[in-house]
Amino acid sequence: MTIHHHHHPYTTIHDFHSHSHHGWDNSLEPIAEVDSGQIITYEITEASGGQFTKHSKHEDVAKLDFEKVNPVAGPIYIKGAEPGDTLEIEMLDFRQLDWGWTAIIPGFGLLAEEFKNPAIKTFDLKDRNKAEFLHGIDLFIKPFPGTIGLALPEPGNHSIVPPRKNGGNMDIRHLTQGTKLYLPVFVEGALFSIGDTHAAQGDGEVCGTAIEASMETTVRFTLHKGKTIAEPRYEIPGPPTPEADSKGYYVTTGHGEDLVEASRNAIRYMIEYLVDIYRMNEQEAYMLCSVAVDLRISEIVDAPNWLVSAFLPKAIFR
Repeated sequence: MTIHHHHHPYTTIHDFHSHSHHGWDNSLEPIAEVDSGQIITYEITEASGGQFTKHSKHEDVAKLDFEKVNPVAGPIYIKGAEPGDTLEIEMLDFRQLDWGWTAIIPGFGLLAEEFKNPAIKTFDLKDRNKAEFLHGIDLFIKPFPGTIGLALPEPGNHSIVPPRKNGGNMDIRHLTQGTKLYLPVFVEGALFSIGDTHAAQGDGEVCGTAIEASMETTVRFTLHKGKTIAEPRYEIPGPPTPEADSKGYYVTTGHGEDLVEASRNAIRYMIEYLVDIYRMNEQEAYMLCSVAVDLRISEIVDAPNWLVSAFLPKAIFR
């Protein structure tokens, strides 16, 4: 089956560094122009922007230059896109995964107050389906882009770190192959950018990083004229986590008047459980929560306390 037509050339963005930027800025020059229906393949560099290698150690994390993190490829000008339209991006393929990293970066992450020391773990991603976390613990590889968005209407350069109405660093683990993401268009040409590719992540990305990995990413653009949405939406083609669901879950909960604090407690208790039962250290447990545990809001109506559950898939344990 061929997925592109002769009138929609298949474009590949090779040299990531000369085609990437940091921050959302609607005055940036587009690196390419495409039509609705066109397919583009990107060769994306992981979120450190090449600062880490598969041999990086804890001390390398302390030296990380934050100005260079989370580069995105783009922007791409979508012909005919105008404010008020919606741009659909279909995730077609993720390939050429080689290695990845997960790090605890001081000052960053849900439990930054408790985890003040830098740490990094690297992964071999040659096997298309699984990556070993520790002996006897295999994570499912499910690649997706962490950062994906369009230019903002407001002038100036806006940090790439938080998610916004334009998409951005959403870290939605469900933007895997077959998913369609819908983004609101705010400027002429939409100005689409993408980066921060991940090999695996849990809902919440609690330690601040997923399995960050370079990869070849292929997407298809479809412009929906006159269809207006305020913030991103997405559509997934089937059950989100069948592989993880297969063996059940161990779940910890946290409650409180603040959803973030409730989430912190659910993760603290999960770290306690992982250290106790699986004999890993706290840093490893925190990283495992980031790459494999899913945070879910269980209830948000019974004032004054809300409840968050942290789901640990038993299927990752051999």
